[in-house]
Amino acid sequence: MKIVLFKISGCLGILLIITFLSGCDALYDKAKKEKDTDVWESVGKMMDIDEEGFLDLSGKWKFSIGDDSVWASLEYDDRNWEEITVPASWENEGFHGYNGYAWYRLSFDLPKELEGKDLNLNLGFVDDIDQTYFNGELIGLSGGFPPHFLTAYNAFRKYYIPKATIKKGKNLIAVRVYDLMIEGGIIKGKIGLYPTKSDSHLLSELELDLSLTGVWKFKLGDDPNWKQQQLNDSKWLNIFVPAFWETQGYSKYNGFAWYRKSFLYPADTPSKKMVLLLGKIDDIDQTFLNGELVGSIGNWDFDDVPVSFNHNNEWETIRGYYIPDSLITPGKKMTVAVRVYDGYVDGGIYEGPIGFVNQEKYHQYWKRRREIDKSF
Repeated sequence: MKIVLFKISGCLGILLIITFLSGCDALYDKAKKEKDTDVWESVGKMMDIDEEGFLDLSGKWKFSIGDDSVWASLEYDDRNWEEITVPASWENEGFHGYNGYAWYRLSFDLPKELEGKDLNLNLGFVDDIDQTYFNGELIGLSGGFPPHFLTAYNAFRKYYIPKATIKKGKNLIAVRVYDLMIEGGIIKGKIGLYPTKSDSHLLSELELDLSLTGVWKFKLGDDPNWKQQQLNDSKWLNIFVPAFWETQGYSKYNGFAWYRKSFLYPADTPSKKMVLLLGKIDDIDQTFLNGELVGSIGNWDFDDVPVSFNHNNEWETIRGYYIPDSLITPGKKMTVAVRVYDGYVDGGIYEGPIGFVNQEKYHQYWKRRREIDKSF
């Protein structure tokens, strides 16, 4: 089923030779990229980027070497920045021999045809790592920045943008990039925006009471103690949720991994009759809130590793877990921990929305969806 539905990261695993890096000082062979032009372009054609409503954003972008978090802001004045072509390596744009941090910014007018819609941003291939912002909001991250360097140069960037983040008229994309060696920057692919579609669009219409989209803590492997709220996960790596872990530097990894997100539950946010929405997870999961199991999808009755992880299309099942009122205390720190097992191809918490929503809104979503299903 996954192959029929063109799960793209699997195609990348077949087409590309993956190099593994264990740290900042690791060396790896990137010279092969000079021979990969046909491969990159072939993958780009597979990413459904020629659909109706595509807004091409290739061309001249503002650019600066260095690193400053202020550069993600809508209010920052980038008029004195240089302009370079996107997509292209920054070496080919005059920054020969530069390795390190750099930022791209693009201000553009959103066509009326795209107003009021959830969008996807195709950013192509970025060498090595990126954090991408839309109107100052983080919408995607691929790879690991120093000191926990993890390249994602061979991952196609496709980032979801909720309509609440999008403005009429002027909008801003800002991309933070780190390159270790050889080529750097937004180097390949068709760059642009287009509307989301299918049931994910309907699901995205759910107005979350508390969003947990963004950077989570992440660790490969499996340990039941990782569910505990008091666990110190400060040395875990960062990962963006939602997105496949293959697109964030973990190419071809199959097996166990854990996600953790600690946060303060706002005192003014509804806390009774809540649902924890985790979108879609590939393949199966067990989810814990403050160390307590609140939901799971898949067969977790096994001796060593799961053998039945995709018999019921678990990877495309929407996760909505009903939370006991006693587990939520407004104004207090809370921790969500998600144990994931992926058997093959893509893995991880890959599609949102992610966060807490009250039961009434959740029930209304399923009523609307059933009505739509009956009409076909």
